[in-house]
Amino acid sequence: MDRIPILKMGDALLITIQVDMHDRLALALEEDLTAKIAATRAKGVLIDISSLEIVDSFIGRMLDNIAAVSRMLDADTVVVGMRPAVAITLVELGLSLTGVKTALNVERGMLLIQKRLRGLGDFSGRRS
Repeated sequence: MDRIPILKMGDALLITIQVDMHDRLALALEEDLTAKIAATRAKGVLIDISSLEIVDSFIGRMLDNIAAVSRMLDADTVVVGMRPAVAITLVELGLSLTGVKTALNVERGMLLIQKRLRGLGDFSGRRS
């Protein structure tokens, strides 16, 4: 089965989804990421979804689950590259992606993670 690569960049993990997600691939990503966060003690997870044309309810819930699991393992999640149609679909599905920050691109997303790592506050705006 295909896997989505998870790259380590300092204290953060970078995932670039460049294929159409199907249920098995999404579940494998969730499992792989959970194991990688635990193994590396990553403090941030950046997920680039700029290649995704559409997101269904399953993929939306998977992103929400990844963020929840990441928070439990003390890693913050930033989703970058969200297309307007994807954002509209997530809202229509009632998925708010609680605890997930968004940024326009990978560079801005990494800046959000780096601020947290430097102790400039958590994603709620409170100082650590």
